[in-house]
Amino acid sequence: MDVTVRSAAAPSEVYAYVRDGATWPSWTSLESFELEKGPEDVGGVRVFRRKNVVSREEIVELVPDKRLSYVLLSGLPLKGYRGFVDLEPDGGGTRIHWYSSFEPKVPGTGWLYRIALQKIIQSFATGLAAVAEGAA
Repeated sequence: MDVTVRSAAAPSEVYAYVRDGATWPSWTSLESFELEKGPEDVGGVRVFRRKNVVSREEIVELVPDKRLSYVLLSGLPLKGYRGFVDLEPDGGGTRIHWYSSFEPKVPGTGWLYRIALQKIIQSFATGLAAVAEGAA
């Protein structure tokens, strides 16, 4: 999955939202957030709930105003899921590049998860761009 959107907000403003898991339910389809192991730094574990899905994600890389990278610990039948949110200055705003890779645990189901996750990541990136613009 690979999505690129643009926000009129500066990279520091966009990064503030992507870094703060407590804000995610306000700009995504996620219903709740909890910090299982913290702080929200490398090694921090964030728990997000959406409908009947509870996903646990560990932050594995933080580059202030440039990147947040995470791995899925549990919640979906996927192996090796790693997501990246890269931010790059773009004129007076930010280019948001959100992408991820994984392998399905159940052979033959990868296409289904790719379609679903592409839509979810698109909506997350669009929501991130919009919320940061509103705060700018």
